Amino acid sequence: MPNVEIIAVGTELLLGQLVDTNTVHIAAALADAGVNVYATRAVGDNRERIAAALRGALDRADGVITTGGLGPTIDDLTKEAVCDALGVGTEFNEAAFQNIQEIFARSRREMRENNRKQAEIPLGAIVLLNENGSAPGFIALRGDGKFVASMPGVPHEMKPMLAKQVIPWLRERFNVHEAIHTRLIHTIN
Repeated sequence: MPNVEIIAVGTELLLGQLVDTNTVHIAAALADAGVNVYATRAVGDNRERIAAALRGALDRADGVITTGGLGPTIDDLTKEAVCDALGVGTEFNEAAFQNIQEIFARSRREMRENNRKQAEIPLGAIVLLNENGSAPGFIALRGDGKFVASMPGVPHEMKPMLAKQVIPWLRERFNVHEAIHTRLIHTIN
């Protein structure tokens, strides 16, 4: 059974401005998929801290799932931190860029130049197209086969990406066909 750590990225989580519902959702989905959650953590929008958290998690687990920090703003640093932790650069992904353009066209909003940055993913990573927003996710592999799967922090973008792309990839990668079940027994003393 594979072990995975979950890292939620966003200073707003550390300041108590936003409740992290993503970690709970991801943990439940992983249990249903037969993947053990080794630990969870929240880290602010700081490239060095995110990279350090990723390195530590990869030392303990088979992989890491991150949520948040993939947007077009200057404080969205997850992709860069993943590259730092894995020792790789980025590459422009045409499919991701076309998906971003389609999202903007559907919503009749003008795409800005900083959205083009979102189509850059870690070198050699698998692109996770976002059907509900501009931030693509990705699954990047380290040389030893450990992985980082990064998804957007917006729940209505993250949830379908997790269900339709990340969970199937994990099941295939680790040949998992069972779920983790728990039973709660209430007793009176």
